[in-house]
Amino acid sequence: MVRRDSCALSAAGVEALVEAFGERAERDAPLGARTTYRVGGRAAISVRIDSHEDLRALHRALVVAGRPVPLVVVGQGSNLLVSDAGFAGVVVSLGNGFDWVEVRSQQVRAGGATPYPVVARRSAAAGLRGLEWAVGVPGSVGGALAMNAGGHGSDTAAVLARYCSYDLESGVEAEHEAERLAFGYRHSALGPGELVLWAQFDLERAEPADTSLSVSEVVRWRRAHQPGGPNAGSVFTNPPGDAAGRLVEAAGLKGSRIGSACVSEKHANFIQADEGGSADDVRRLIEHVRAEVAVRTGVDLATEVRLVGFEDVPPTLVHARG
Repeated sequence: MVRRDSCALSAAGVEALVEAFGERAERDAPLGARTTYRVGGRAAISVRIDSHEDLRALHRALVVAGRPVPLVVVGQGSNLLVSDAGFAGVVVSLGNGFDWVEVRSQQVRAGGATPYPVVARRSAAAGLRGLEWAVGVPGSVGGALAMNAGGHGSDTAAVLARYCSYDLESGVEAEHEAERLAFGYRHSALGPGELVLWAQFDLERAEPADTSLSVSEVVRWRRAHQPGGPNAGSVFTNPPGDAAGRLVEAAGLKGSRIGSACVSEKHANFIQADEGGSADDVRRLIEHVRAEVAVRTGVDLATEVRLVGFEDVPPTLVHARG
């Protein structure tokens, strides 16, 4: 069951969303099961956005709710850990209407719901260089902009030119230059109620055989150096001049386990969850690793994984204005 607390979505808010979205609104919806950890609880309600009219309907429903609403936008669920207690708010996801790719000369546009690896492969096949690394990022385009996803010496900030977003608080859809996101390391200034509808990437011309080979090399490297199974990729961001995985391993924590969660033996910056395991075990292990690394190395690691539904983590609140 979803935990109810002072930040929970009101009954009136739930009913407004059900009325607006019908079968595309699901009460007591699976959420943890939609993440790549595949553990964790359920959400009060989940809504799927298939069109621009749906965006406006969601904004109106949030206005009816009349107070700040706990809300989380979910793409591929590759950077989320949802508590076992669940999330007493609204889960918003973009549907098939926002899953597309267009190749234009040296530019690629992709919908916010498009898996990043799909964009990487389509770009490479068209002989465009700059996004090959993204084949190893198991998230959506929108998620990539939200966290400035990157890897293999590059990141989203290096190739993003423009994007279009819809602000659930104001009800305004607008196009923006990439600079508005003020990208940092695994961070952007994307607002808490902003949904990325599409993004445009400026790339370089190259031979399709070369770019496709680069994609294959990234895939091969990831399979050789990173674990599969239920995990969310890198748990901690790399501190300046060092690697989080090296620090975790240096602290002797490879293979450490708490309940149904363990630090990967293959890559120490990955924490894996057992099938049918507990998200709270994963959280406890994350905090244990942070504390031990701080004691043994003096470095306070920052988490890359977004925590949802935990009592000590304030939810993102969206207050829509009519």
